[in-house]
Amino acid sequence: MPKKIWKSAMAIVALAVSGAITPAIASAESSIVIGLQQEPTSLDPTSDATASIDGMLAQNVYESLTTVNQAGEVLPQLAESWTVSDDGLNYTFTLVKGATYHDGTAFDAQDVVFSFDRAMAEDSVNPSKGLFKSIESVSAVDSGTVEIKLSKKDAFFLFNMAQGDASIVASESYETNNATPVGTGPFKYDSWTRGDKLVLAKNANHRNAGSVALDRVEFKFISDAAAASAALLSEEIDAFPGFPAPELLPQFEADPRFNVVVGSTEGEVILAMNNSKPPFNDVRVRRAINHAFDRDEIIDGAMYGQAVPIGSFYPPHGPAYVDLTSTYPHDTEQAKALFEEAGVAGSTMTLRVPPFPYATRSAEIIQAQLAEAGIDAKVENVEWGFWIDEIYKKQNYDMTIIAHTSPNDLGNFARGPKYFYGYDDADYNDLWNRISSEVDPEARNALLQEAQQYLTGQAVHGFLFQLPQLGVYKTGVDGFWPSRAVLFQPLAGVTMN
Repeated sequence: MPKKIWKSAMAIVALAVSGAITPAIASAESSIVIGLQQEPTSLDPTSDATASIDGMLAQNVYESLTTVNQAGEVLPQLAESWTVSDDGLNYTFTLVKGATYHDGTAFDAQDVVFSFDRAMAEDSVNPSKGLFKSIESVSAVDSGTVEIKLSKKDAFFLFNMAQGDASIVASESYETNNATPVGTGPFKYDSWTRGDKLVLAKNANHRNAGSVALDRVEFKFISDAAAASAALLSEEIDAFPGFPAPELLPQFEADPRFNVVVGSTEGEVILAMNNSKPPFNDVRVRRAINHAFDRDEIIDGAMYGQAVPIGSFYPPHGPAYVDLTSTYPHDTEQAKALFEEAGVAGSTMTLRVPPFPYATRSAEIIQAQLAEAGIDAKVENVEWGFWIDEIYKKQNYDMTIIAHTSPNDLGNFARGPKYFYGYDDADYNDLWNRISSEVDPEARNALLQEAQQYLTGQAVHGFLFQLPQLGVYKTGVDGFWPSRAVLFQPLAGVTMN
């Protein structure tokens, strides 16, 4: 017998407890200005990998079949309930009634079929196409019911369906979502002034509009740490949930106008190496680089101590975490010996980094540490659009520094040689297939530990630290998640007092 996983009544209780639903509030207009480091090159999370698209728009402008609360629990969204067959391969979703797109188009099962078929198509540009790999077919049973058949069990399926990459879009408007997004969410697109800000307005026609406190949300793009601090102090902005200047936190902690909240994210900061090109296709070189850098020095210098070191690609707060930070102890002489053995001693390597303080500051420190090991690392600071095009899409780099903020993303290493890592390993691919199909949590955690150890043993990248969530909020701002289990931050529960 199929079992009911979620019922609408249960979901409402869970959401109320988590703070995702707020009580009906006074009608006085309320607006907020939120600081954001990263301006995206597109506003379509189904076609661009930029994390800030999800941070601004997923579950706010766009919605998905499911959503996830700050504890990582899967809850209903555009699907009000679902059933799962006993063999775990057939999911039947009952859709919410009365949902409409911001342009007035009605939402129904055909939109789900269209969105999934588009994401799974051979020519799909979805940045996380692998999320849909286990899906065999998607069909509309009727206008309010969708059946999704899997080719194999997928332990992360319902969780993955909450991500921005799985946003449900309409065939009538998807082509222009990159610049003028249209979704079914509690906020709708208002304007985008490139290089400056993006503005959302409350969607008064949303089915839960009565529980949304904010009438207007403005995202102000500020990548420079000093400028971010100045904007807060001058009260130009009300909140900066990803504050880029950890060295300035004591100033805000001492100021009664602000609340400082330090949490965690799913973001592993890595010194990525292009495994597809020499000399980084030689494990000795990758291990040498791991011996050359000193995590403690990087965390102290780049993050002012506000980060937790990692030794593999998994968050320290996760249930399957293995501490592998001692695998490659900082040892300049060992690094030199390995570089010599691999025949690259004294060579020049490029380190291209995006314009984020955690990356640019880490790059300067790593450059000096590699120099001590006899490697001339040329640091190139590049704009985000350049990074996406040249590094992420074209693999035109030696090394880079980036935070991977998506959850459950050990599958990145099974994406094949065309993914920007340039990493292709049949044994790891098999391991990830076993992980993603294992529905027993304890057995899956054991496999996740094996995956961490495997990647560290191969020194695929330099694993540096877990990106913290450093939040600075004007007193009276409430409802922001202190830590993130996902990329998005629902704004429906945010209030201004």
